[in-house]
Amino acid sequence: MRRRYTAAAGLAAAVGVVGLLAAGFGGTAERGGGGADADPSRVPEEFVALRDVAPGIRQDIRYAGRHNFVGEPVDGYRDAECLLTEESAQALRRAHRALGGRGYGLLVYDCYRPQRAVDHFLRWADDEDDTRTKDEFYPRVPKDRLFDEGYLAERSGHSRGSTVDVTLVRDGEPVDMGTDFDFFDPRSHVGERDLDADQRTARATLRGALTREGFVPVTTEWWHFGYEPEPFPDTHFDFPVSRDAPGGD
Repeated sequence: MRRRYTAAAGLAAAVGVVGLLAAGFGGTAERGGGGADADPSRVPEEFVALRDVAPGIRQDIRYAGRHNFVGEPVDGYRDAECLLTEESAQALRRAHRALGGRGYGLLVYDCYRPQRAVDHFLRWADDEDDTRTKDEFYPRVPKDRLFDEGYLAERSGHSRGSTVDVTLVRDGEPVDMGTDFDFFDPRSHVGERDLDADQRTARATLRGALTREGFVPVTTEWWHFGYEPEPFPDTHFDFPVSRDAPGGD
């Protein structure tokens, strides 16, 4: 675990410094152009606030608060806001509208995630003594296995702006999916069979609605979907999540 973090530390520090300079040490990050040469420290014009595209989609941005697997607000989340590339936000809106015809809606837990947040996860994973959240979030998987088993990564698709952590709601309440969000355990795997019929149906309903709009699931987390025709497949951004970002107040 320590060697994994050390290998990422130099890059993480460099990216973090660039991000702080671009943001003016607390000011709004500058808008930047897109494409293959996108500046990771600048907010691309292709990014939007989900609430401006699909205000009916509920948001519970866990990393902006303390109810998450690190047990504290995560670096880079200045506000509890879902930011996405416009293409993925529109696709999520279409999925939400389609689900509405079946009595469901969507709730997002995380959207764009700055690289500095991923670096925060790396530091947490490197601290073997910090097991405060083990009982709730990873009761059976040893902390030093979370990377190897695919629950955490040094580079996240979320940082490219087209990946979302999402669940179903019905009558205003989250649907029982068999586990909570960020429960790092085999029960969260897409192929898990130790679920009741309603839980299996709920997962299949969510997966079907999103895959029809171009999202691709991962095998380890039922809530994680990446929009496949993403506009920034090679850029991991590091501007902070803020209401002052594109589409914000």
